Amino acid sequence: MPRICEFNGIVIVMYRRENDPPHFHAIYGEYQALVGIDPIRVIKGRLPGRVRAVVLARAESHQDELSANWRRGQQRESFVRIAPPR
Repeated sequence: MPRICEFNGIVIVMYRRENDPPHFHAIYGEYQALVGIDPIRVIKGRLPGRVRAVVLARAESHQDELSANWRRGQQRESFVRIAPPR
């Protein structure tokens, strides 16, 4: 599982060569959601309210990095990790 970032018990992953639209997977315990990158929105799945808000805010502040990682994945290149919040 290619982890892009981990913070507050939330794991952000991407997989190479997935189908559009550009997205990432947010995992929190037994919850999982597919989150679109442009626009940033939950496409499928469910996260608890507070976790959902944190994931969407973090995605918005790192949208360029997420988009670049999506492109890398489509070309089977290595992903670049995104630093967790301090």
